[in-house]
Amino acid sequence: MRYTALAALAGLVLSGCGDESTGTPPPSAQSTPTPTDPTVTESTPVGVGLPMTITRTGGFAGFDDQVQVAADGVATVSSRGKETVRCKLDPTLLTPLVSAAEQVDWASLTMVKPTVRHPDDMIIAVSANGKVARLEDPKLKPLTAPVSKLLTEAKIPPGNLCKPL
Repeated sequence: MRYTALAALAGLVLSGCGDESTGTPPPSAQSTPTPTDPTVTESTPVGVGLPMTITRTGGFAGFDDQVQVAADGVATVSSRGKETVRCKLDPTLLTPLVSAAEQVDWASLTMVKPTVRHPDDMIIAVSANGKVARLEDPKLKPLTAPVSKLLTEAKIPPGNLCKPL
């Protein structure tokens, strides 16, 4: 009797797993997008991505940097122990940043503050459209190169690609 009950319980547990290889969602999960819902194939991005805030914290060097980029290309650059600088990003830096930001599906990101994963973890986080994610998040891949260049070139005092206002 005990083995029969155990076998029945195991059958119930395993039947709940289902076969996920078909890729067909249950009928209640299927939905047909309405014409007003944005889709991946539309040319209009889910969010333009500007204004955007990029932060770099932690790491062995103890970074505490922030770059806020407004829609007009004006950046506010701050770093621990240094005076905050406002500057206009050069088009050779702003254009790739805007283009990359338009490729990100901001709606798919969750609002989770990045946390330290290990000692001396350097966190580079990008915030836009009410969402925040680590730069290494696969959904932010288009932003990797432009953000890295921004953190290098728009440093304090303003680098070559950030002209003081």
